[in-house]
Amino acid sequence: MAIGTALWSFALVVGLLTLTPGLDTALILRTSALGRRRRAWGVVLGIQSGTLLWGVLTSLGVTALFTASHLAYLTLRWVGAAYLVWMGVRMLRDTFRGLPAEEADDPALPAGTDSFTGGWRQGVLTNLLNPKMGAFYVAVLPQFIPAGSSHFTMGLLLASVHIVMGLAWSTVLIGFARVLHGWLRKPQARRVLDRITGTVVAAFGVRLALGD
Repeated sequence: MAIGTALWSFALVVGLLTLTPGLDTALILRTSALGRRRRAWGVVLGIQSGTLLWGVLTSLGVTALFTASHLAYLTLRWVGAAYLVWMGVRMLRDTFRGLPAEEADDPALPAGTDSFTGGWRQGVLTNLLNPKMGAFYVAVLPQFIPAGSSHFTMGLLLASVHIVMGLAWSTVLIGFARVLHGWLRKPQARRVLDRITGTVVAAFGVRLALGD
């Protein structure tokens, strides 16, 4: 397989994966729709930072050791599931307590803070605490590395393709979310959005814990 063919084939696979609605989509849409563009881009770049790290670890063979260890995989899975359930339940709880959406994002920040750093932290933790990302890279990435090419260099190229696809789709999501911003100025609308997003995030956590 030629390098060009490998890159295009991998782009097709991760392109379909990126377009599939999931946790990343929910977090980006919710944050951007609330009018916090810096935080939304923080979430986006945090997710892509996690993707880059998964790519590096896979290229170095580290994730293969991780997936081979049942205990390590289970530990990360349960930690990731607990984090997602906690984040989702907190969103739901705060809507019933009547807290502003900003406080529901990160109680360590002043209300109304549009924090890039807070968004980046949320994005990277969500990505790195998902063991299925590691399993995906271990199972899929080596299939697109041509024989005779540098495993590490090619692995980084493939991860970069994934990142570019993710950034492009995130740009579309953030642009679309701006349409909803006027409607979401209403407190009731914000509560509805947070309840939907909180339910989605918590459901992903439960699904991860159950190993589905």
